Parts: sequence; structure tokens; C-alpha cells
Amino acid sequence: MDTSANAYGRLPIGVCLRSIRGEPAWWLESARRLDEAGYAGLWCWDHFMGRGDQTVPVVESWTILSMAAAMTSRVTVGPFVMNVMNRHPALVARMTSTLQIASGGRLILGIGIGGAPREHAAYGMDFPPAPQRVARLEEAVGVIRALWTGGPVTRPSLFYPLTDAVAFPVPDPPPPIIIGGETAAGARLAGRIGDGWSAFDDNFEQHLPLYLESLEASGKRREDQTVLVGFQGEWLSDESIRDTPWIEAPRETWDRWHAAGADGAIVLARTTDDVDALVEATSRW
Repeated sequence: MDTSANAYGRLPIGVCLRSIRGEPAWWLESARRLDEAGYAGLWCWDHFMGRGDQTVPVVESWTILSMAAAMTSRVTVGPFVMNVMNRHPALVARMTSTLQIASGGRLILGIGIGGAPREHAAYGMDFPPAPQRVARLEEAVGVIRALWTGGPVTRPSLFYPLTDAVAFPVPDPPPPIIIGGETAAGARLAGRIGDGWSAFDDNFEQHLPLYLESLEASGKRREDQTVLVGFQGEWLSDESIRDTPWIEAPRETWDRWHAAGADGAIVLARTTDDVDALVEATSRW
């Protein structure tokens, strides 16, 4: 399932435009430019507050992704990745269905267990220990998929019970669900419940075999999955992307990670200069 690489005749690279210290106007203009340049996907962090200096602006992911989908026509859009604790999965099912239909099938749902306890404490939102968040993620994916059928759905659940729940219109096709898993357990979970897996460059090759083993044990085919590798470095720093291989030798860099098992890559753009560099790099393909 090649949803993020060349399904739309795009470069096999997506760009995550940062949400922390990002402004809506900057985000949307950057999204427009990257779509025109031919990048595969637009991704956004799912955070509500800054780190350190908490007065910095933060772009809300679903709002900006919806607006970006409306002003583009080819690029995929998705959260990288949505924190399962931030929204009830029934709400997520409705949001994703609407955006998938409105965008012409260009949504990818990236979702994971989250890792921002300070945000949750500030907003009075639950943030249980990791094993409980894993259990919630697995149940949330089940709820979302059940509601994408339209319903009515009745299913018992410790966390998200449904009773005669309906959800129309039905997304056709439903968005792929990519499980963000940076740990060994996350890779195995992705193989069991996801339509794909995302990890970062510092652990991707180590955990890929675990993902593939879990995939096989679940009776799934590798060719039906989407595997993404992310490149963020010190994600909250101001380091430039210009001196990275994705700018200096993008095709060779992609070939290296594709050979390692990735279907697509996601690189982080922090500034307008980063976006400029990415646009310029397309001439080296």
C-alpha cells in the first residue's frame, strides 16, 4: 500500500512542518509550496503547548491539516503522530472520515501513545502510564475502524464502549492507520494492529525485523503496509536542514533508506529557509 511515496506521482518524501513555534500563515504557505514542489506528504505534530518557553505559538494539528488539505490537491496530509490521549476515538473517527472524503482520499492517520505529560496536566487530561496508553491505543484503533463502517456499532470496552453508534458518511477507502512506535513494543504493536509503522532513523533498522515478525504472525502482507522513517534530529532546536543529506543528495539518501526497508521518509522543516532548501533540493532528483 504505497500511500505516502509515489501513489500520487510524488517524491517519496513527506515533510513535517513543525507546530511548536509555528504560525498558521507560515504553515499554510509552506504547505502550498511543498505541494507544488512535488513532496509526498504534509505532516504535523500533535501538541498543544510549547516546551521550555510555553508562551510560543503552537499550531493545532487537525485544524491546520484540514486547511492544508483544502488548499492543495495532490499531497497527502496527516498527524505525525496523533496522541491517542488527546481525543476520544469516536471523535477521531468522525474527524478522519470527514477529512478523508473532503480531501479526496488524501488522509493518513498517524497515531501513537503520546508523550507529553506536562500538556495533559496543564489541561486536566488523563495521561496514564505507558502500558495503559498502549491498551487505549489498541482499543482506539478498533473503535475507529468499527465506526468507519458506518454502524450501528455496539462494542463493550474498558475505555471506549459504544452503544448503537453510527457514523456516516463512510470513508471509502478508509484512511490507512500508521502506528508510531519508537520502541520494540511499538514496532510489534504496529505489526499487529496497523496498516503501517513509523519510526525514526536512530531506531528504524533495529526494530524493523520486530515489526516484520509481528506482521507475519498477524497474517498480514508486507506489500499491503506503509513503513515510514522519520528524520527530526534535535526536534525542538533551530538547526538548519541545509547541511543534511536530504538537501545535498536527496535521491541517494532516499535510495539508502528505501533499501533499508522504508516506503517513505518524513523530514522536519522548522523555518522558511528549511522550506526554501527543500524546494531547491527537488532539482537534484
